[in-house]
Amino acid sequence: MRVIVVAVPGAGKSTTLQLLKRMRPDVKIVNFGDFMFEIAKEKYGVRDRDEMRKKLSLEQYRELQLEAAKRIAEISGDVVVDTHLAIKTPKGYYPGLPTEVARLLSPDVIAVIEINPSIVLERRLKDLRLSKPVVTRVGTVRYPRAKRDVETVEEIELHQQMNRYFSVAVANETRATVKVIDLRGVVQRRPFEHAEIAARELSKLFQ
Repeated sequence: MRVIVVAVPGAGKSTTLQLLKRMRPDVKIVNFGDFMFEIAKEKYGVRDRDEMRKKLSLEQYRELQLEAAKRIAEISGDVVVDTHLAIKTPKGYYPGLPTEVARLLSPDVIAVIEINPSIVLERRLKDLRLSKPVVTRVGTVRYPRAKRDVETVEEIELHQQMNRYFSVAVANETRATVKVIDLRGVVQRRPFEHAEIAARELSKLFQ
């Protein structure tokens, strides 16, 4: 089983996957961006992700996507791929998994996690005030955010809708199913409850 998991920044995807790993230790969780960065270090000597974005041409970036997808496709067993489907740019939304990349990954399911955009905004504003990385009690790390990451509630909701649209496009190319984990109407009674619910829903995919 190969599952792609996507969500907007601040929706709690990293925490969700951390909890999923505890529930399903046999499932391999890989980050698509990490694979791209490791390949970029090998091929182009980049030192960080910011340099990768600034230094490499669009053609080189696309080559990294393909190589990362090839390497992930070679991983056996149950795999979760943590990535982005709709990447916001100054010129609009760019597909994080173009057709040829999606076909290489060949997912069985694309899981889209969605929560109330006002909660996402609240989390981003908190991260904006951080002066250094903070480790949460579930083991994930919250990093200080740049001001450009703070969008309006409407912009965040649009980004969530774009994730749905892109997930359908990828599913059509790869014959995958789309699972929407919609937590907009779920009120958190304790910290990380949204992530716990999402992790349980993802865990069911591997039953």
